[in-house]
Amino acid sequence: MHLPQCRRRFGGALTRKMAWSSEKHDDMNVETRKLGIVRPAEEAYAEEAIEAVKAGKVIAVPTDTIYGFACDACSTGAVNRIYEIKGRKHTSPLAICVGDVSDIQRFAITNHLPHGLLDCLLPGPVTVVLRRGESSILEKSLNPGLDSIGVRVPNCNFIRIVARGSGSALALTSANLSGQPSSVCIKDFENLWEHCAYVYDDSVLPSGRAGSTVVELIKPGKYKILRAGSAKEETIAVLERHNLVEEGTVDASQEEGARSKIQSA
Repeated sequence: MHLPQCRRRFGGALTRKMAWSSEKHDDMNVETRKLGIVRPAEEAYAEEAIEAVKAGKVIAVPTDTIYGFACDACSTGAVNRIYEIKGRKHTSPLAICVGDVSDIQRFAITNHLPHGLLDCLLPGPVTVVLRRGESSILEKSLNPGLDSIGVRVPNCNFIRIVARGSGSALALTSANLSGQPSSVCIKDFENLWEHCAYVYDDSVLPSGRAGSTVVELIKPGKYKILRAGSAKEETIAVLERHNLVEEGTVDASQEEGARSKIQSA
């Protein structure tokens, strides 16, 4: 069973003129153009996004679920900046995004998982929570004190290209103020554009505001749904097809606590 696909529009397919496009900024002086520049989420602008990430900047990007803030996961300054933008407590961990499923093993332990499981779940609207392990190349400063990490491979070409080009992983979280509704279009978080180097627009995302399904895969042969998200049923079907057994899903009163522990786009 395949998880929902996200429509992409690359190679010049985006033909409409956005009222708030980068053209609007052409007459502005250098000072006002430093942050919050809006671009279409097209491959032609990926290199620009990669350079911003490498320079320790925060960018806003579409995923296959909701819009997110992203930065170099190994840049302490950039990660702190995301917390500042969202007004979020540093005790709430960030997920990471990588370009390809094969990259996950660089950041987390995967050898206990059934063969082919991650390739069936990802790319897609799923965050897998795995143990970091001593071999993880993640900086210890990211989510200090935690030995697990939430990992995403969105079914969205633009952010995957940026993640690949970064040479590392992207710290990724929803593009909104902490506790506020998730964003399905860039206008939803317009008040935060000024804090980003670039805002990449892919119009209105179709999957609603639920975000990704968060599933813990730390214990061999077990799974635990931490957040229902937008693909719970499809995710469970894949897990059970690979003979994983539910460890115990969180109930409604616990789900809010799970959201505060791992917030991902």
